[in-house]
Amino acid sequence: NNNNNNNNNNNNITDPSLLLREAVTSLTKDISEISARQNVLRGTLLSNQQAASRAAAALAPLHDADAVFKRQLISCKALEMVVSDLENYAHALEKALLAFHTRRMAEVNRSLKELWQQTYRGSDIDFIQIRADAEGPGTRSYNYRVVMYCNGAELEMRGRCSAGQRVLACLLIRLALAETFCIECGVLALDEPTTNLDAANTESLAEALAALMKSRARQANFQLVLITHDERFGRLVGAREHVDTIWRVRKGR
Repeated sequence: NNNNNNNNNNNNITDPSLLLREAVTSLTKDISEISARQNVLRGTLLSNQQAASRAAAALAPLHDADAVFKRQLISCKALEMVVSDLENYAHALEKALLAFHTRRMAEVNRSLKELWQQTYRGSDIDFIQIRADAEGPGTRSYNYRVVMYCNGAELEMRGRCSAGQRVLACLLIRLALAETFCIECGVLALDEPTTNLDAANTESLAEALAALMKSRARQANFQLVLITHDERFGRLVGAREHVDTIWRVRKGR
């Protein structure tokens, strides 16, 4: 029995060197793990330091970002105010131009009506007018067309008038435009204005031109240049009474 007890006691006693080796192995493993973890952390730290350096370099120009932001904000608000003012000015100018166009067209049509009724010897057309049809609401683009009034009815003149009526309408429209827009620049040139006009309308056109020259007699800058082969028309206009110079042009001279 005593021998058995001694054997059991010998088995329970561990070799100290074995315990030491196990402890060394465990500590070595821990040191390796800690060293690896340390290397990872050093790499992370280095990466973060580099990122911080780059961020600092990027932020360096923005050291006065608040002041720059305030200046840009003020500039932006000022530009918004300028844009708003320009929009208001543009709208006001648009309205003024539309109103000016309306007034001028009314003046042109009033003068055109008077000229037609004074000049035209026929009875089939009461008077003519210029219509300005806007291409869209609030726009300054117009489609212009000439209309005639016959017994109170408005008709498109294109395709419904004779060559003589068309020529007369063109001449009178030019006169009406000159009356309205060329007060300060009164130069009017008519080249063969009696082409396609019959005798009656030729005479009435001459009377209208004579009346125009009489009304503009005191206007120093008014000039009428009349080119015609019709000497009778020249006499009807009143060449001797109203004309300063007559040039007779013949073949070769």
